[in-house]
Order: sequence, then structure tokens, then C-alpha cells
Amino acid sequence: MNTTDTFDFETFKQEAIKGLYSGKPLTGENGIFAPMLKHFLETALQGEFDNHLIANKSEGINNRKNGLSSKIIKSSGGSFELDTPRDRDCSFTPQVVAKRQIVLTDTLERQIISLFGHGMSYSSINEQLEELYGYHLSVGELSNITDRIIPLMKEWQSRPLARVYAVVWMDAMFYKVRVDGKVCSRAMYSVIGLGLDGKKEVLGIYLAETEGAKFWLSVLTDFKLRGVEDILISCVDGLSGTPPEGFPQAIEAVFPKTQIQLCVVHQIRYSSRLVADKHLKEFINDLKLIYKASTLDIAEESLAMLSEKWGKTYPKAVDTWTNNWSNISTYFQYSSEIRRIVYTTNTIEGYHRQIRKITKTKGAFTSDNALLKLAYLAIQNMNKVWNTTTKNWRDILAELMITFDDRISQVDLLS
Repeated sequence: MNTTDTFDFETFKQEAIKGLYSGKPLTGENGIFAPMLKHFLETALQGEFDNHLIANKSEGINNRKNGLSSKIIKSSGGSFELDTPRDRDCSFTPQVVAKRQIVLTDTLERQIISLFGHGMSYSSINEQLEELYGYHLSVGELSNITDRIIPLMKEWQSRPLARVYAVVWMDAMFYKVRVDGKVCSRAMYSVIGLGLDGKKEVLGIYLAETEGAKFWLSVLTDFKLRGVEDILISCVDGLSGTPPEGFPQAIEAVFPKTQIQLCVVHQIRYSSRLVADKHLKEFINDLKLIYKASTLDIAEESLAMLSEKWGKTYPKAVDTWTNNWSNISTYFQYSSEIRRIVYTTNTIEGYHRQIRKITKTKGAFTSDNALLKLAYLAIQNMNKVWNTTTKNWRDILAELMITFDDRISQVDLLS
């Protein structure tokens, strides 16, 4: 069947019906629809080419035909060889099928990106393509397709943010990335914000070699440049599993009015590591009297009892509570609804678990961009689930507006 000059639809129809009866597939390798798709595209390309030459002539440019170039196109309708017209001065840039495009449909590209975003390796994606369409793409071709989200990722990363956030959680997790042929450690910083509409969103992700207050300072400065003027409460867990020296200072340097809440769960874990097994159960029971207290006064009385009872035996375990008490005890000034939200970094740890479900199949990422691409896609999938309002948000917002009356405006609530 001739598909480059004229398309004999009657012949195509007869051959297609024969193919169906003989078990020939509609799509995939040697699929029935491939010849029709080939003809349609080559006709469109020829129309583009003719218009290009006409435009050149009207501008006084002496340009003419220079044969055809061929490439194999892969689509949901099957694979086929596509002939594209060429001109002498190589100024023709086709739009219907771009010069270096080998995967035809946006739908197929979206499917590949979706599979990648759910944690599938390139080899597993190829197995899917082989099963569905009868062909596979090289790792380089698949990487080029997933790279097309990078501009969207950068746009998302620099998007304007709200002026005020009720709560912001900040933490980092670590990955292995290949850099110049060597496997290096990377800290991926993540920030989740709870807006005044009661909905959570990931405000940004950043990569650095290590986690530290200095880099967090640059992250917070970036938020200010993107429009954030105030954060009411910031919940953090410290740096690298140690007492949080420098973290509150980094927050206060950029957002001086922000209340700091250190994660109580991380405090419990850290201090428990410093206590011998024979005393651990009793020590934790004494800690419960502190962090489960109904009021700040009761909590401080229990803290004094802890210090008196265990201070000489386990001074470092007790000091991590007494030295950081001003930032640990912030949540006591709020109702149980707000306490539940801010006393721990469970929100961002749950986010980390979701990201690791997607990234756990990767040993070491081939580049920083490879890690960021996958994290970005996982976040976009997560947003579909997160697009719900926090439970009892009206009551929570009413309490926040009383506490932070001069920092929340009607404009903030409407934006």
C-alpha cells in the first residue's frame, strides 16, 4: 500500500478487515492503524513544508526541496517509518512531528511520565510498552521524555506562595546520587505548609550535600522572596538527630515572630537513647507526665520532678528537655485540636513515607535532576489526596485568629 503519495482508503479498509479476521492487532507492532496514521502525518508534514517554501519565496529566499529524511515513530497506534520533507537551507522545522520527536502522542508521553512518577524503573516501563504497543524505547529516550517535566518542576518550585501560613513543617531526608562517577549523599529538604484555608501543600524541595541551619536559612529566605511574609508556627525536629542547635535561630532570622515547636516525638526518641535499658520504661513513664500534661504548669512541675529524679544519673537525657523547654512547650498554649497538629512532625514524616514508597526501588540516582523529577511527580500525585480541609478547621482558624489577631487579615483569608 502506498502511503506517501495517495492513500487508497478502500484498499486499506479491505486489508484491515482481512487483518482483523486473521488476528492482526489494531495497534502495536505492525498494527492495522499504523499505515493510516503514517499517511495522515506525512500529508500534514507535506502541507507544512509547502507553506514553508511559499513563505520563503515571498521573502525572496531561494530555497527548495531536498528529498526526504526518515525515522521510526512510535505511537499508541504502532511503530512505522515516517518520511519528512527536507529543504536545501535546513530551515524547515516541522510542528506536527518535531525534528527529534520519536514518540508521537502526548497521551503516550503522559503515560510514560505517570509510570515513572509511580516509581517504575525504565526497564519496567519498557515491559509495559512492549506488552501494550509491541515496542520499547531506549533509556536515553525515556529519560528525554521524563526530562520534559523539568520546566514544569522549576516553575512549580518558584511559584508565588501565600502571604501567611498557619503552620509550616520542615525536615530533610537523605539519598544517594551519582556525581562525576561517584556515589554521594544528598539531603533533600522539604517544607510543607498549612494554609489559612486549612489545606496542606508542599511549598518546596531543595537539594544540598548535608542538612544544616545555614542551608535552612537559604530555604527560608527563598520563601520570603516568593511572597511569604509570616509563618505563625513552625514545627521542626532538630538537625541530624541531635538537639536543634541553630535551627530555631535560622527560622527567627527570617521570620522573627514565628513560634517554634520542636517535635516532642523526636525529643522522646533522642533522650531515650541516652538511658540504660533497665531504667528506660520508668524514664518514659516520667516523660509522659510532661508531654501529656493538660496545662503548662503541670508540665513544668513534672519536668522539675524528672530533673530531680534523673538529672544526676542521665544528665544529657534530662538536659535535652530543660535546655530546649521554651521551644518544646509551645503547644501547651493551644487547644487539643491545635496541639494535635503541631506537637509532632508526623505530617512531614508521613510525607516522607509516601516519597520513599516511590523512591525505594532506586539504589543511587543518576543525577540530582533524576531525584528531583521523581520527588516532584510523587508530590503532584500526593496533592490529589491532600486536597482536603483539615478536620475541625473552622474552630482551629477561629482560635488562631484570636491568638494572632494582628497578623491575619481578611485579605489573607480570601486569597
